[in-house]
Amino acid sequence: MTFPKGFLWGGATAANQYEGGWNEGGRGPALTDVTTGGTVNTPRLVTWIDKDGNPHAEPENPLGIPEGAKYAVLDGYYYPNHKATDFYHHYKEDIALFAEMGYKTFRMSISWSRIYPTGEDETPNQEGIEFYRSVFEELRKYDIEPLVTIWHFDTPLAMIQKYGDWTCREYIDAYVKYAKTIFTEYKGLVKYWLTFNEINNTVNFLPDNASDEVFQKAYQHLHYQFVASAKAVQIGHEIDPENKIGCMICGICYYPFTCDPQDILFNRYKWEKGIFYCGDVQCKGKYPTFAKKLWAEHNVTLDITEQDLVDIANGCVDMYTFSYYMSQAVTTHESDDIVGGNMSFGVRNPYMEYSDWGWGVDATGLQYYLEMIYDRYEIPLIITENGLGAYDTVEEDGSIHDPFRIEYYRKHIQAMQKAIDNGIDLIGYTTWGCIDVVSAGTGEMRKRYGFIYVDMDDEGKGTMKRSRKDSFYWYKKVIASDGDNLDDSFEK
Repeated sequence: MTFPKGFLWGGATAANQYEGGWNEGGRGPALTDVTTGGTVNTPRLVTWIDKDGNPHAEPENPLGIPEGAKYAVLDGYYYPNHKATDFYHHYKEDIALFAEMGYKTFRMSISWSRIYPTGEDETPNQEGIEFYRSVFEELRKYDIEPLVTIWHFDTPLAMIQKYGDWTCREYIDAYVKYAKTIFTEYKGLVKYWLTFNEINNTVNFLPDNASDEVFQKAYQHLHYQFVASAKAVQIGHEIDPENKIGCMICGICYYPFTCDPQDILFNRYKWEKGIFYCGDVQCKGKYPTFAKKLWAEHNVTLDITEQDLVDIANGCVDMYTFSYYMSQAVTTHESDDIVGGNMSFGVRNPYMEYSDWGWGVDATGLQYYLEMIYDRYEIPLIITENGLGAYDTVEEDGSIHDPFRIEYYRKHIQAMQKAIDNGIDLIGYTTWGCIDVVSAGTGEMRKRYGFIYVDMDDEGKGTMKRSRKDSFYWYKKVIASDGDNLDDSFEK
């Protein structure tokens, strides 16, 4: 069992969780900049001021904030994404550490509001353009291939304030203008692109009992993003035929909890709604047959034009990329034993172990997902997120021992090997995250993923010093052996 020649080993981050510099270099705010910290048991809050000037801090509402209200940064709240773990000021140091690990690729995102601060500016912010150019040049210096996400939950806040979140067609043209700008500016520096991060989250994490209004907005939101993605794919290919442009799906492997036929059917519907709906549109260029059933369940009527369908058909992605953290057991039966992880929930699976944040560790589910998806789409695959959020302890001598993280990755890499041996075309693997970043779900720092430790706590206090964990040296060995040596040994 061997990995293919030229396999893209690396790690992944997102601008809103890692970059920082939220109000520097001409960048405009995004929704994450008015989102507070939280914990595993308390939600992150979005802050705003109502039309009468009263401040509010509430969990994000799928329908947005009330009419006349304005998003705002309020005194007395901590906004962890403002500083994140400060790639903005540490990118050369961090990229050198990635190179030391032997990275072949580094997945990152561009903050839309660093390029177009309001999303609708006539011209791009030149400071933002030059910042990312410097990052890509630094990566190229070490022969690290950038893998760039165009949108990773970073819609400019000004557009959300004006239009709502992806609720109107104005978003399509604004996104396409932004995509065209970065395709043009970074031609020759970047050739691997992803249009929308975890695009399926918009529908996948909605509770089944959400209102028809919420589902109407969610499916319309998705449609506009499908059209925007398809147009970006076409433009990206026109600007540089070398560009490889992919979708990015939040991958969850669903299992029926029992052999009750109703559970089997329910499980199929979970795959259709949560995974295949978005994958089919972006990879096959058309809505699947079951789309009408999904829309009918919530009385959804979409604004779809004939030109939209032409654009979607002509804008199929070149590769399918996805995140994978856990699997989920689903059932039609009542159960009191519910677990959660990565903002998804299910029944406790007795055949799995669970992390401190309720994540079911299931490497076999990754193999299953890889084989299922490749059989359906038959295009190259990249695992663009895979990791374990856990507590880390810094010893007195500064060392950080994380054997649990090494074991997690070993099992998942072994699962990848099995899937490759069974014929799937997997071309890359970027762990989440290569360095500690702010947790998207909880806003915490204590929930750490990286091979590189960042000295910062949940209140933003710390030196920002970077330190190598044991897993840093282990992953370096794995890359050097092209996935052949997965034992516990490593050299510092």
